[in-house]
Amino acid sequence: MDSLLHRLRGKLEVDSEFGTFLGDTRIRLLEAIDQHGSISQAAKAVPLSYKAAWDAVDAMNNLAEQPLVLRSTGGRNGGGTQMTEYGRKVVALYRALEAEYQAALDRLTASMNDGEAGDFQQFRQLLKRLSMKTSARNQFAGHVVGLREGHVDFEVRLKLDDDNEIVAVITRDSADALGLTIGGEISALVKSSSVLLLNDPNIRTTARNHLWGEITRIHEGPVNSEITLMMKSGKSVCAVVTHDSVGKLGLAVGGQACAVFKASAVILCKYA
Repeated sequence: MDSLLHRLRGKLEVDSEFGTFLGDTRIRLLEAIDQHGSISQAAKAVPLSYKAAWDAVDAMNNLAEQPLVLRSTGGRNGGGTQMTEYGRKVVALYRALEAEYQAALDRLTASMNDGEAGDFQQFRQLLKRLSMKTSARNQFAGHVVGLREGHVDFEVRLKLDDDNEIVAVITRDSADALGLTIGGEISALVKSSSVLLLNDPNIRTTARNHLWGEITRIHEGPVNSEITLMMKSGKSVCAVVTHDSVGKLGLAVGGQACAVFKASAVILCKYA
């Protein structure tokens, strides 16, 4: 009789090494974007804050093989947001897997005839321990296209899309631990505070990484502003700069800017 008091209720999550890539909230956000064609209306429908909704879209587009959502910046006729066909396929697959997942959990619950609550508690704890999150704002996934071994360090080139690569410099021990190979999939983390912004293409820097894109969002905080650039592929990069820098550079939504960061600022990681 006690076993009837417990039911495993499933919420399917697709995880990356950074935490949840797709989950119920993000899927509902994608469905709302498809329905409303507006990120602000979709955020209200979920509900999420406007910033949290954009952050989720940026994260999904950065980690997916193709963009799930396309957007246009505001203008005389306003901006818009729309799902891609690839995004619709991802949502449909998620919902199909979710139904199968819940059916499997129902079968598992029915087979637990002893009714011990401890089994459920241990299972819940295990799921919590398996999750992992990172504070790095910029999260990219790509393939290794170059490896150069030095006396102390290893230089790794990671292809993000047809136009952009990221260069990272890590120790030999780290390279060995990651088991890096040409063509292997790898992920890169870059803190937004490590990213500088430029908008003059003639300026040269010693930083190895330069990612050009369109400014799609400026989120102003008490001291600093968070600037989001979108590259042609739909992937984005975020930088945190002072309000003074925003004014001096004349940064505005719709303008072009370059995200600059050192190779030593890039952290590489991969699935075990």
